[in-house]
Amino acid sequence: MDVWSKKKRSAVMAKIRSQDTKPEWIVRRYLFSRGYRYRKNVKGLPGTPDIVLRKYGIVIFIHGCFWHGHDVDGHIPHTNSDFWKRKIERNKLRDIQNKKALKQLGWSVMTVWECQLKPAVRRQTLLEIEHHINHTYLKRLKPPKPLLYNNVDNEQASGMAAESEIGYCKK
Repeated sequence: MDVWSKKKRSAVMAKIRSQDTKPEWIVRRYLFSRGYRYRKNVKGLPGTPDIVLRKYGIVIFIHGCFWHGHDVDGHIPHTNSDFWKRKIERNKLRDIQNKKALKQLGWSVMTVWECQLKPAVRRQTLLEIEHHINHTYLKRLKPPKPLLYNNVDNEQASGMAAESEIGYCKK
């Protein structure tokens, strides 16, 4: 049995935000302070990722442990538990489909859980996010193409060529 009336419960649930949540703010502020530029809640991508780092080819989802069924600390309410089980399972399935679609489009997908941003582990999580961004970016960089020398002998191509003689004039 719920402790609040149906009307009060509805009002409480309506105040739960889907964008600009505290965990999102924490990650966005950190990334911006470290020089990363991003777009937020890009509707043109599957699942409307919370943060899109286009330059790095990375999208970041910041999931609430309850709403997305985190195995570590997500829980099912005792009241109306069948409804919540179905709802959370649908959310998990939708998340899997969105991540698969993003990967097919060439994006690297990162999920940050709300519990990973608690004060005790926040710094470590933020450092790991930055490490993953940099690591992914470096993997995506293509090595520079080798310089092609036309009609140049091997000595010049290796950088060991002598410079041509230049005449100096003393005035």
